[in-house]
Amino acid sequence: MTGKLFVIGTGPGNPDQMTPEALGAVAASTEFFGYFPYIDRLNLRPDQIKVASDNREELNRAQTALIRAAAGVNVCVVSGGDPGVFAMAAAVCEAIDAGPDDWKSVDLVIVPGVTAMLAVAARIGAPLGHDFCAISLSDNLKPWEIIEKRLRLVSEAGLVIALYNPISKARPWQLGKAFEILRETLPATTPVIFGRAAGRPDERMLVMALGEAAAERADMATCVVIGSPETRIIERPGLPELVYTPRFLKDASR
Repeated sequence: MTGKLFVIGTGPGNPDQMTPEALGAVAASTEFFGYFPYIDRLNLRPDQIKVASDNREELNRAQTALIRAAAGVNVCVVSGGDPGVFAMAAAVCEAIDAGPDDWKSVDLVIVPGVTAMLAVAARIGAPLGHDFCAISLSDNLKPWEIIEKRLRLVSEAGLVIALYNPISKARPWQLGKAFEILRETLPATTPVIFGRAAGRPDERMLVMALGEAAAERADMATCVVIGSPETRIIERPGLPELVYTPRFLKDASR
């Protein structure tokens, strides 16, 4: 008999944003596999075991967790945010797809969570109020040429764009290049939201026009949201401005 394999997200970092279902999965698990900072967010019992690893060990982590679940242990694979958005749920499914047949019999439970773009949107207003997409700027798992093509197509389509993994020490140039590409299509006045550590004590929300947006405003803890041509800013005396994208879109054919 196999154990259960839970895949959870801890949310953006604020303990209040972790769902009751995820907390229940933590209580039901014996062994935990995840990236160091994400596992450290959990308050585990003395009988629960942490197996932390580097952020680039996703597939190995998934395989090890499946081996333990197939052996009858209840295990929990831990992501930040939502486990299905640029996170561990896909790595676990990939491991099952390529792995031995007994992994397909593991009782897999993927628990939804609050992903960064939702937390940022809630803090700033409603920029995702109309059609939107999410793109990772990391080219570790896909060619940069594909990222450029997707940026051009979604900006031409008028979608709000949430950018994950916008910049790092190893990839310092990609966010700046993304802004250059988007400026080819979008108005210079398009709002850009730099949402860093939404809901955490070190949270920082900054809104700039695309024409002035600077890549150095972001780091790997930042989710960058680029509005569509319809996205609006509401100025409020003495209060933070609101950014939202109207629910209704004018008929472009008229």
